[in-house]
Amino acid sequence: MKKSLLLIASLIAVAFPVAAQNQGVTHTGRNTGQPQYPLQSYRELDNPVAVDQAQWRGINGKHVLWGSVDERYSQEVPPQTLQGKTLDLNAWKGERVHAQFAVYGNEYIRSLKFEVSDLVSKQGDVISQDRLLKGFVRYVMTDELNKDGKSGCSNRPDATQWDSTLVADVIDHLATELEVKAYNTQGGWIRVWVPQDAKTGVYSGTVTVKNGNEILDKLVLRVHVKNHVLPSPDEWAFHLDLWQNPYAVARYYQVKPWSDAHMEVMKPIMQLYQQAGGKVITASLMHKPWNGQTFDYFESMVTWIKKLDGSWAFDFAVFDKWVQFMMDLGVKKEIGCYSMVPWALSFQYFDQATNSLKFAHTEPGEPAYDEMWTAMLRAFSQHLREKGWFNITHIAMDERKIDVMLKTLKVIRNADPEFKISMAGSLYDELVDELNDYCITMSQKWAEDIIAKRRQEGKVTTFYTCCAEAYPNTFTFSAPAEAEWLGLYAMKANLDGYLRWAFNSWVSEPLLDSRYITWAAGDTYLIYPGARTSIRFERLVSGIQDYEKIRILRQEQKPAALQRLNKALNTFDETQLPAVSASTSVNRVKAEIDRF
Repeated sequence: MKKSLLLIASLIAVAFPVAAQNQGVTHTGRNTGQPQYPLQSYRELDNPVAVDQAQWRGINGKHVLWGSVDERYSQEVPPQTLQGKTLDLNAWKGERVHAQFAVYGNEYIRSLKFEVSDLVSKQGDVISQDRLLKGFVRYVMTDELNKDGKSGCSNRPDATQWDSTLVADVIDHLATELEVKAYNTQGGWIRVWVPQDAKTGVYSGTVTVKNGNEILDKLVLRVHVKNHVLPSPDEWAFHLDLWQNPYAVARYYQVKPWSDAHMEVMKPIMQLYQQAGGKVITASLMHKPWNGQTFDYFESMVTWIKKLDGSWAFDFAVFDKWVQFMMDLGVKKEIGCYSMVPWALSFQYFDQATNSLKFAHTEPGEPAYDEMWTAMLRAFSQHLREKGWFNITHIAMDERKIDVMLKTLKVIRNADPEFKISMAGSLYDELVDELNDYCITMSQKWAEDIIAKRRQEGKVTTFYTCCAEAYPNTFTFSAPAEAEWLGLYAMKANLDGYLRWAFNSWVSEPLLDSRYITWAAGDTYLIYPGARTSIRFERLVSGIQDYEKIRILRQEQKPAALQRLNKALNTFDETQLPAVSASTSVNRVKAEIDRF
């Protein structure tokens, strides 16, 4: 058996994409002019949009002002939404709040830096440096919606068909200084994570912006900490399911999959998910469950072996290592195992008789399918029970039709009727009682009585967005507030949470170019290499915090305030976007929350 496993490992290693040590190349075939897969520092791609000098007329010198977290400031034009030199933010104890400033002018800045002091109250209480995230807002290449403006679903092998621009999204906490050209705008981002044990009061600090040793300006940041406490992310009720891709990390960091080096570099990346309240571990039971739709396809975390006598054997070592790793980080509510019904209906296994990898082409309802999956599920059930993970494990499917799902359910129930099952896809009446975790498209709507019944039974009821939704979404060109809008919509619709198919399925050079051969730019990932967060990821977390705050406030006996809050929340309607901007709706609700 060990010799067979070693051969299998070597065959998989050959198939794993390891790029040559040369200069980086984007999905459009463009040479980046720097080493591939940068981590600590990198140069952004050139801006394809030329500076219009007329827009800078009357702006002399270098300027620093507070901006808005609702804006992605364009590099080549002066910022329009500015808020002076003092900024006030409201926060609960335990909450993360954000601020963005803009540096702009008609003069070259050789070495832009900024420092943030501790935030101190009049009573001498301190929110210290370790509670602050500071980073430049970096620019990444993006594209646009389809020409009809109705979605981002399309084949995009030729980037010249789309308007491509640089867009502000990456929050680069690793860059200590940046060069800023004349007639350019550069943003800076500050996140304050208020300690749960902070005392109520106003905490003030100073942001000092420099060009080398020259002080360009100083800004004042005040955080008003209110007498409410937000629980830690592991206690949030919101069911967040962002599919993680460990194989993308291995490729980008150029480490062997599942080696100690791989596990080490994944820690800060997957901690971002845990700190966002991530509830589900994404596991792949077979080779290419999504037929390689991402640049780094998912390998099987289970080794399938067809023995000489025709029986099946399974090795769960990789699955165990991945799940234990994520659970040690604090993600432990659910394991989503994909997929009994892969998009290509092709199943890879190691055949002992020929000492080679082979593929079985079969589908639900066929004897070969039933036989192989029954064997696998029974072995998996026994293994999960031995590990103590059976009750949180879900056999998961993605966007499968009802006839296929019903055939698959029969196989699962025959193998072990106690298996929990999940699906992200269309709403089918036949599956409402069958699925423990059921996530449907935003365009479909759950009936209130179904939500109530499922909740009473302890089942999870959520929604998802993908390339199909023009608005709201989390593309790199989407309005930042759309990501926060999603969490508030979940509360308005009385749902348990939200699913997005790609947490970190990175494209070839994700720090430089977020475009891909299919789907609108940024659809395949929310965070960046180097455990860099993004504007859209931070705003997504803000929406989850809003959800949790409303859940807590509804327990307070304040009818008039709750009535105003519910009235503002009830205006969340995706069909009104973007005519009614996401920021308008979000800020209206946040203002009502702040009145408590």
